[in-house]
Amino acid sequence: MKVINTTAKRKIESLTHRKRVIQGGTSASKTFSILCVLIKQACTKKTEISIVGETVPHLRRGAIRDFIKIMIAKEMFVPSRWNKTLLTYNFANRSTIEFFSADQEARLRGARRQVLFINEANNIDFESYYQLAIRTSEAIYIDFNPTHEFWAHTEVLREDDSELLILTYQDNEALPDTIKRDIELNRTKAETSAYWANWWKVYGLGQVGTLQGAIYEDFEVVEGIDVSRAKFVALGLDWGFSNDPTALVAIYRQGDCLLIQELLYSTGLTNQDIADKLRTLGITRAWEIVADSAEPKSIEEIYRLGFNIKPAEKGPDSVRNGIDILKRFKLQVTKDSTNLIKELRSYTWATDKEGKNTGVPIDSFNHACDAMRYVALNKLRVSNAGKYVVV
Repeated sequence: MKVINTTAKRKIESLTHRKRVIQGGTSASKTFSILCVLIKQACTKKTEISIVGETVPHLRRGAIRDFIKIMIAKEMFVPSRWNKTLLTYNFANRSTIEFFSADQEARLRGARRQVLFINEANNIDFESYYQLAIRTSEAIYIDFNPTHEFWAHTEVLREDDSELLILTYQDNEALPDTIKRDIELNRTKAETSAYWANWWKVYGLGQVGTLQGAIYEDFEVVEGIDVSRAKFVALGLDWGFSNDPTALVAIYRQGDCLLIQELLYSTGLTNQDIADKLRTLGITRAWEIVADSAEPKSIEEIYRLGFNIKPAEKGPDSVRNGIDILKRFKLQVTKDSTNLIKELRSYTWATDKEGKNTGVPIDSFNHACDAMRYVALNKLRVSNAGKYVVV
């Protein structure tokens, strides 16, 4: 891998204010470029740098992975200097880069630093940002996709020591042409769809959009699932391969809550690969799996490989019916379910040219959500008392 000196990186290096708000669309290289700048600073002079995300799983799948990639590409990574437990890298000149999550209360009010980077800041509350900011003596970097206005706009950018940089995919010369073409296809969709018009505004142009018509407006991110108290309902499986991921979720019930954990979310998996993943997860024939009925051949193959997998019985208007069932519960999602959380935040009702809700969900951000829906349709029923029960 070669680290390219992109326009995004050069623009970030040119920022001079204490609070550097970096707003941008998809594939704009916001996080990657900020990390490059921070690594350079850490090598230049002794600096204590904190990189903060919503949760540790989000950091591992994003900023931490990119950090290690950059260090290896620059032939700078020394494994003995990387503390996998504390998520801290110690440089030879005694600079440090540490990664931690905003849900670690003690860390928010803990040690001070010279430089702070808040990654995907629109998923972090203002109080957490403030506690970190008042313990940072030099620069603060804040990056995000501008899905809606939040504290970076209403609080930080109103202060004299702040500046705004907007980046788009066009600032990232390292972006493969295939991905660039996929992004630009949505510009055409934006001409006839209110949803895609908003998508293009946010992810194509890096402008502040409006999150309208979210299907699952109220869900809670939780630490984990206490399986001694919650009752297992089933696993939900949505098929994918080249472009779409195969998504597997586990659903438990505790009172009027559904507790959900993402177990698998990956492209390029054959049925044998899926079976191997299931075994690695400790899933046996005792665990019931409800899968998308659109692939009966895949269901039969997974069944023959030793798993209790059944096709989802969808019925008429199954998408809205499944959503309706799920919305009758309080949804709690484990914090390591990073892709599911992203889907839940992005899955909306489609709109017509006038922006009116059509009552039909968009056909995007729905792989893990569909896996949830299959379980709801097939394992949750209305009792005589009018409540949903597990069947």
